[in-house]
Amino acid sequence: MSIDAILAAAKAAKAVVAAYTEDERNAILESMATALTQNSNAILAANQQDIENATGRIADVMIDRLRLDQERIAAMAKGIRDVAALQSPLGHVENEFTNADGLKISKVRVPVGVVAIIYESRPNVTTDAAALCLKSGNVCILRGGSDAICTNTAIAQSLAAALAANGAPAGTVQLVTDTSHDSARLLMEARGSVDLLIPRGGKNLIRAVVEGAKGVPVIETGTGICHVYVDKDADLAMAANIVYNAKTSRPSVCNSAEVCLVHRDVAAAFLPEVQKLLHQKQVELRLDSRAAAIIDGSPATPDDFDTEFLDYILAIAVVDSLQDAIAHINQHSTGHSDAIITANPAAATAFLTQVDSAAVYHNASTRFTDGGVFGLGCEMGISTQKIGARGPMGLYELTSYKYTIQGTGQTR
Repeated sequence: MSIDAILAAAKAAKAVVAAYTEDERNAILESMATALTQNSNAILAANQQDIENATGRIADVMIDRLRLDQERIAAMAKGIRDVAALQSPLGHVENEFTNADGLKISKVRVPVGVVAIIYESRPNVTTDAAALCLKSGNVCILRGGSDAICTNTAIAQSLAAALAANGAPAGTVQLVTDTSHDSARLLMEARGSVDLLIPRGGKNLIRAVVEGAKGVPVIETGTGICHVYVDKDADLAMAANIVYNAKTSRPSVCNSAEVCLVHRDVAAAFLPEVQKLLHQKQVELRLDSRAAAIIDGSPATPDDFDTEFLDYILAIAVVDSLQDAIAHINQHSTGHSDAIITANPAAATAFLTQVDSAAVYHNASTRFTDGGVFGLGCEMGISTQKIGARGPMGLYELTSYKYTIQGTGQTR
């Protein structure tokens, strides 16, 4: 199906989907979740084909992002049901007043319209995006990467069957099966047909979409150069456990830690302990000169503190003060997620206030930056911009607003 045909179908479906009641949307979402689990064997067979095609071409941690099993499919179905259980923001009156002319003026939440998402090889994005768009009254155009095309196609077929069974327009959720750069370019240039474009993936994809969009509004989602700062008043055992989790629990995702900063007063005690933990996962440590004087690792280059590794690699630097840590983070962070480990309330408050990121943590792993964890059901991505959306993007971030004005014959 050509991009022009996909855009036309989406535009035709937009008014229909926006008019659904919440009960109607929820019924379709339940059918989508059921279809996903009922077709799990076909989806897994397609996923195995993608894995075979990708093996040897992409890193093992990226294979893990691509891989599905019955448990992950069940989690995807649960994500759809979690979205269905949320209250939609549609129709919510955010502000209402009667002006001096007797006009009743209301600010009301409405759908954005046609939402397109260009993303890489994480099949769960396909279901998350479809569920969030439908629940928020939007239609969805999905353009995944070539590494996951077989899996995404099988998932999209399951979702399409659920839509058809409920009489929903085919344009409600559509997958672009052409994974060439040309298909992405056409979406970036679809002014008047795409109301919102969301890139989700590595920095090269995000930059290409932000720079290539011509008249199509874009929300920039998160390259994640995430930091954990171990303060001089930190519980060092807690800090080591948090750094280990933030780096190794799933290094291929955007909320994993890429940089650890350690206060000079605790560096000699902390670094050998965290090294022992990280060695369990063979994490490569890239050390500044002060850290290298304490533990073994590779010499860090300046670029290592500006790199989203998405792998078992961690850059480590020793800093002289809390303010030095904050300054380093604000210079090198991508504004995604950053954490301080400290027992000092004043230090925690300063960090939470002064670090300019979408999610800022005290005594917790950056791995929690996630739509499901934040009560959004799932997410369209983590926005690192400040206008329109910031942090995990859920239902509210996929809506806009309009003013409705009710009069009794007033003229001006």
